[in-house]
Amino acid sequence: MRFLRPHEALLLITFSFTTTSKIIAQSSNLSVNQDPKFEQLLNEKRKSNINLSYSDRYKIQIFNGASESAKKTLNEFRQEFRNIDGTIIFNTPNYKVWVGNFRTRMEAERNLVDIHKKYKNVFLIKPNK
Repeated sequence: MRFLRPHEALLLITFSFTTTSKIIAQSSNLSVNQDPKFEQLLNEKRKSNINLSYSDRYKIQIFNGASESAKKTLNEFRQEFRNIDGTIIFNTPNYKVWVGNFRTRMEAERNLVDIHKKYKNVFLIKPNK
């Protein structure tokens, strides 16, 4: 095994100290560049879930899909069935349109029959708390 000569060892140590003194692992300054549309999207989500009340009541789901289609479906539903309330729920990655706030399953099933005439992919749900 070959040993380093004293001047080679000194050169190696000097090189090691000079390179490590120049290295900076992390800086404490942090800047976040956030797209303004992100805040708009957050506000939209907050508005869509503001009236969300998970309860022991029954609801009817009439739509599951994209945001714009959910808004369109809810507007059509509100024009057709003025006495039944509806809301849009965001459940990753889809938006769901839930209508009604029925106390009993029988009441929900009666309304389900009427709603099924207009919307074909409907079903009864009971959201968890």
